[in-house]
Amino acid sequence: MARISVERVHRLGKAGAREKADQLAQKLAGQYGLEPQWSGDTLNLRRSGVKGAVHVGDETIRIDVELGLLMSAMSGTIKAEIERALDKALA
Repeated sequence: MARISVERVHRLGKAGAREKADQLAQKLAGQYGLEPQWSGDTLNLRRSGVKGAVHVGDETIRIDVELGLLMSAMSGTIKAEIERALDKALA
């Protein structure tokens, strides 16, 4: 199993960051079949072979992802895509 963690600082406030996280999750859900579900300030994402969470704080957003055995081989590509998407969402 591979684990990916990406954290970024933001100045959106918690409500603004939650909105951006939700927009990003909806996009990823459409592209990759992820099922997003909020639990407090954490947006959980799940599908076969992938389990992740977007943790929204007052000044940071952190994305943690666990990849199953088959997806682990693509961890570098997936991490780069997460970083790119998060940077774009927070811009």
